[in-house]
This record gives sequence, C-alpha cells and structure tokens, in this order.
Amino acid sequence: MTQTVVVFHSGYGHTQRVAQFVARGASAQLVTIDADGNLSEADWAALDAADAIIFGSPTYMGMASWQFKKFADATSKRWFTSAWKDKVAGGFTISASPSGDKLSTIQYFITLAMQQGMVWVGQPALNDGSINRIGSNSGVMAQVGPTSPAEDIPQGDLDTARAYGERVAAMAAKLRA
Repeated sequence: MTQTVVVFHSGYGHTQRVAQFVARGASAQLVTIDADGNLSEADWAALDAADAIIFGSPTYMGMASWQFKKFADATSKRWFTSAWKDKVAGGFTISASPSGDKLSTIQYFITLAMQQGMVWVGQPALNDGSINRIGSNSGVMAQVGPTSPAEDIPQGDLDTARAYGERVAAMAAKLRA
C-alpha cells in the first residue's frame, strides 16, 4: 500500500475544495499550509514518509501563492539530503479567470518536483467539455468566477481532480512494485 499526501495552500477555500477531491481520489492525507506559509513537524513527517506528494495552490497574479512558495523554499532541507528523490509528484491549481496564467503555477510545481528528483505525473484525460475542460495535461487546472463560492466550482473540474488523485496514487503503487 502506498501513501499519498496532498499538500496545499488555500486562501479562500477554493483550493481546499479541489484538494479534497484530489485526496479523495488518491485516498490521501491532506496537509494544509497555514496562512503564514508554515507546516507542523507532523506534517513534514507525513510528507517525508509519503510515496507520492501532490502540490496545490491557487494561482494569484500568475503564480503560486506566497504561502506555497514559502513552503517550497523550506523543502530545500529535503533537497540537500535527496529525501524526496524518486517520490511521485503531481499538482493542481485554481484561479478566477479561464486562463489566469495557471500554467505558470503548474510549471512551478514541476520545477520543484524536478529539483527534488521526483517523478512527475501528468493529467491524461481528454477535454470532453466536462472532464479536463480547461485542457491541461501538465496537472489539474480548475476555474470558478471571482465572486463565486467554492461550492460553485464546476463538477467536471472536481471530477477531474478526483481522477487525477487516483492516477497519481496508481502511478506511485506501480513504481513502488
């Protein structure tokens, strides 16, 4: 049995909702980066013990939130010892605009994973108008209007998130075998 952790920052609850669906698909533990960009020692231990880590952040001003970036900078201690080498990685983001420059956030996650020596898992679902409606294969991208509550995130985006969580966990199990 593999262990997957979804580590994310959510400013207004939208990223948290997507994270819950990713975690549901992966049967993963949720680890929340707090408003100051910090994790507890227990959260760091969960990440260190995981076979797969899925990163999540809202896209603010074309990039991951500063809280997520603070977390990413703190992973340098893991980088120095290759602690996360060969773990499976994935990522997701949400923004208010249909584009919102979400790809920059996903690429940031990919760069973080590559620096850590992790194995990135893409999102292969074809855009069918509901699943992967934004058309991202690098990771999951979700979108909801700027004044919409998290409950208004389209179901297709949440279904994509759940399927992606399943895929990342399955790839971790396959690579561990």
